[in-house]
Amino acid sequence: MNTSERPESLRGTGPVRGPADRTPRRRGRWIKSLALAAGVGVILFAFWTLYIQIRIGQGMTLDREHNTDVGIVLGASLWNNEPSPALTERLEAAYEGYASGAYPMLIVSGGLDNPQMKLTEAEGMANYLRKRGVPEANIILENKATSTYENLLFSTKIMQEHGMETATIVTHQFHGARSEDIADFLGYEDPQFELAPTEALNLWQTRGRETLAFTKWLLDKNTLPDGK
Repeated sequence: MNTSERPESLRGTGPVRGPADRTPRRRGRWIKSLALAAGVGVILFAFWTLYIQIRIGQGMTLDREHNTDVGIVLGASLWNNEPSPALTERLEAAYEGYASGAYPMLIVSGGLDNPQMKLTEAEGMANYLRKRGVPEANIILENKATSTYENLLFSTKIMQEHGMETATIVTHQFHGARSEDIADFLGYEDPQFELAPTEALNLWQTRGRETLAFTKWLLDKNTLPDGK
């Protein structure tokens, strides 16, 4: 059909476009939509990361304002059945608090780091503290926990069994904010904190991992029992 054969109403309006002509336009719109969605996603991710980093930073200033019934040491990895350098930092902070009279008892909390280990994290921590001079009678082992949530949940049950009401949570500075949020979720009464500096670990790499762990906790917390 040439121009002279086209109906009068279509003459002068240019060539008729079929489905093949519209495909590039549709593809272009899809690309623009995907680029926009990706851009929004990047912005949201950046704002969320900033929010979590601010929370982590605020948690690094937590401190102990008064004495408590017990200090709860949150577990970390053992190396060859001995506390790793990072866990040693927590144990030294726990020992200093204990030696100063801030808490007369210690709960060391942590299960098997992996099936090949001979000792639980709690057993490795208890061995270390006994070598530092803490009497065995003043150390209570919690041997099952595999997460910070379980550390604090299982420790509350031990506290109830021993008539303890207040606790100082011993961990690293970068871990303080998440630990506080979990303690509040579990109903800890005015939890105190003994926070170790992060010298054995790369701080920024650690804060990156903590961003992911904190995000996971905030997503999971409404699906978990609060222990009440």
